[in-house]
Amino acid sequence: MENVKRTEISSIGEFGLIDRLTSNNLLLNTSSIKGIGDDAAVIKSEKHQVVTTDILVEGIHFDLVYTPLKHLGYKSVVVNLSDVYAMNALPKQILVSIAISNRFSVEAIEEIYDGIKLACEKYGVDLIGGDTTASNKGLIINVVAIGEQDIEKIVYRNKAKEGDILCVSGDLGGAYMGLTMLQREKQVYLNAPTADIKLEGNDYIVGRQLKPEARKDIIEYFAQENVVPTSMIDVSDGLSSELLHICRQSNVGCQLNEVEVPIANETYDKALEFHIDPINCALSGGEDYELLFTIDKKDLLKAQQHPDISIIGEILDVNLGVKLFTKGGNYHDIISLGWDGLKDEA
Repeated sequence: MENVKRTEISSIGEFGLIDRLTSNNLLLNTSSIKGIGDDAAVIKSEKHQVVTTDILVEGIHFDLVYTPLKHLGYKSVVVNLSDVYAMNALPKQILVSIAISNRFSVEAIEEIYDGIKLACEKYGVDLIGGDTTASNKGLIINVVAIGEQDIEKIVYRNKAKEGDILCVSGDLGGAYMGLTMLQREKQVYLNAPTADIKLEGNDYIVGRQLKPEARKDIIEYFAQENVVPTSMIDVSDGLSSELLHICRQSNVGCQLNEVEVPIANETYDKALEFHIDPINCALSGGEDYELLFTIDKKDLLKAQQHPDISIIGEILDVNLGVKLFTKGGNYHDIISLGWDGLKDEA
């Protein structure tokens, strides 16, 4: 096996590590006045700011047996940017804090930051600060994302109203099936390290899990077409969970049409291979980071004209409940199972 250079973090110290990780860190946004290198960053904004944070913990949110470090860094940024886009805002800055055990080398942490910087470049976001510290075991990454938007264009979860159209971007369930594939192959490897790992032909669903993307393009389309959704949320915990958040906080009901829920062919076929109903992958899978939103009927045509927006239902009176209208013509109450419930069903 080829020797890989390993530099112990202790050999260069915390400040040396920070210097290596943040060298050539250019600021892209005029609102970023001062970035890394002082006691605090300085940002300026004439719009209202949207702030979110998310933490990823090894063994809970990711498994380094099958997660490349560069992908992990990229994903840690994207999941936060997705929350900003879900407010109809544009992210401008992030702060990254990381807790590291001594089993990680300087080169390993640089890989993580390569992914972080790649996400920043793609989405036009500045890395303006953060922190590094020791961890007794495992790896922890925490990201804070800061965005901005005019106050009248910020979208919340609680403004959906009866008669609104329910829409979603992209397709759903792929990330869950990607995780299912990765976990299966991990077990094959653990049971027989010399066995072939069979991920060929599953690039799409594996990519949806390991390297998701945030829907900046949808927010840009809203701005271009002068559309402000009445409510919005990103699909991080599954379609059923996110829809219930909107309905409960807006005090409305909903009809979700199973036949209209977008599921990629790769996801559909792999779900059947694992004896999982494909609609359950969409309802309870999570981590797709698509945008679920409601719009006024006057904007229906604009939504229909976008090739990656699906019309999947309608907002109803609260007394009608939150229902799934199945392909067989039946109505079922939508409940929030999440990932654990889906795994139990499978």
